[in-house]
Amino acid sequence: MAEPAFTYRPFEPTDAEAMGRLYFDSVRGLGGRRYSQAQVEAWAPAPLAPEQVRARAGDGRLTLLALDAAGQVAAYGDLEADGHIDQLYARPDAVGTGVAGEVLDRLIAAARAAGTTRLYVEASELARPLFERKGFDLVRRRDFEVRGVAIHNYAMALMLA
Repeated sequence: MAEPAFTYRPFEPTDAEAMGRLYFDSVRGLGGRRYSQAQVEAWAPAPLAPEQVRARAGDGRLTLLALDAAGQVAAYGDLEADGHIDQLYARPDAVGTGVAGEVLDRLIAAARAAGTTRLYVEASELARPLFERKGFDLVRRRDFEVRGVAIHNYAMALMLA
């Protein structure tokens, strides 16, 4: 069976609603693999509002999308000017296809091309293995609260120079 074909492109404002829904579906559909139901609900209480997605994507960061063969958003990620990877999410049905890894590879390549020397991320339990495979080092576990619920992720970094 052939791997699914994805196309990659930068964010367009019309993508905002699909990205907000993908974020919600990803956290709600996959989060329970490593987090409690209360943590998942605190992390993503609702889909991101399109205006919130547009504001984030329009603040100067690079936001890349992967589209499936039907033209639907299968994954997305973003890279801020200082080297911070703020979001990397894939639809639950796209997990295991390599699409999130390819989005990350493209963000890393863009950072290198821009002369960025260090990337950093706060990776969830779910994303940590992917970032480790791409060469990111664990800095520390981060324990904090979201909407009154204790949760954690991992500060990770990748030196590019």
